[in-house]
Amino acid sequence: MELVLLMMIIIGVCIAIGVPIGVSLMAASAAVLVIEPHLTVFMLARRFYSSLDSFVLLAVPLFLLAGSLMNETGITERLIRFAYAIVGHFRGGLAHINIVVSMLFAGVSGSSTADTAGVGAVLIPAMGRKGYSQSVAVAITAASSVLGAIIPPSIFFVIWGAITGTSVAQLFAAGIIPGLMIALAQMAYVARRARIESWPVEPRADRAEFVAAFRGAILGLGAPIIIVGGIMFGFATPTEASILAVLYAFGLGFFVYRNLTIKRSIDVLSDSAKLVSLSLFCYGSAGLFGWLLAFYQLPDLLLAWTSGLPYWAVLPIFALLCIVLGTFLDALVIAIIIGPLFLPSMIEAGVDPVHYGIVAGIALAMGLITPPYGLCLLIACAIGKIEMHQAIVDTMKMFLVTALILLLIIFVPGITTFIPRLVSG
Repeated sequence: MELVLLMMIIIGVCIAIGVPIGVSLMAASAAVLVIEPHLTVFMLARRFYSSLDSFVLLAVPLFLLAGSLMNETGITERLIRFAYAIVGHFRGGLAHINIVVSMLFAGVSGSSTADTAGVGAVLIPAMGRKGYSQSVAVAITAASSVLGAIIPPSIFFVIWGAITGTSVAQLFAAGIIPGLMIALAQMAYVARRARIESWPVEPRADRAEFVAAFRGAILGLGAPIIIVGGIMFGFATPTEASILAVLYAFGLGFFVYRNLTIKRSIDVLSDSAKLVSLSLFCYGSAGLFGWLLAFYQLPDLLLAWTSGLPYWAVLPIFALLCIVLGTFLDALVIAIIIGPLFLPSMIEAGVDPVHYGIVAGIALAMGLITPPYGLCLLIACAIGKIEMHQAIVDTMKMFLVTALILLLIIFVPGITTFIPRLVSG
């Protein structure tokens, strides 16, 4: 256990001095491989490669590319117009639109950070022009973007399924109800606050405007139906569905909307490749780090600590750990490390693997809006041109709303398992 402690110290020091998380994990792993007499440094490359040697993981770069292409073709603006037609006339209409668009965009991109960047770039300035404070606009944008990691197709669930052996199709199915619950809870909070603070009201869309907005958004809304439906009902694997998503996005851009050019497509491919290379380096480093923790029998130690505890005691502790770790590390990196570590304890406690994955997904997504790491909050603050501390109070209010739904999901497993069982018969 001394070497495990050394790994933790190295990571802590590296993060404190600003070393990227992927490099920090690699440095900690390399140090142990040099010291440990039973291991060799040649295992570094082998284990790094084996962490990425998964057919399912091919879906990650393809889903990222599909989300970038969808955003480039103007899907975001069309979804915003559709959301305006649905909820724009509510008091605090732009705040409601922000949440609804995040819910719809989650079904297109599968990424919380893409949600924040795509939706925030349009709605944060728009909310500012309508008189909303920048802290409110930033908080709602960041907090609603966690839906990107929960509502299918979710990149997080693709990776979680690959590392824990859980069915990605069932994870996708299980994420539908929790995602809708979080969105509705956030809208209820916004509605209450809008009444108290007299937030502005937008004009109600007439029937013609609603029909036009729906027609503009229907092809974008068709993407998640094709992708998620194909996976859930067994017509396509996650990797095959991600290929369909890319082809669908290219088809919309070149032949339907005709706003995607060869030059711009090359730029999107280049940007996606850069993003994927950074992400996969982090995943490989995290896989190597997690393997070393397993080598030192940390899962057995966790199993001994939690042995005899029921699921309603184990899951809240795990969720709290995820939220705390999410304040310092990337959600997907944490998932790769701790997902397999806690799996034996969860099975021992009688936790359904799908329920385990959903709780992990929500808890780690919440870390995307908590400082100091809080990547979604950082992106939203950059768009809103304010410092993170200026948005903390409003963000934490939205955080607590999501936390209440997480607690409900933890203690009522049927919320997550209902649709997977219904689909699987």
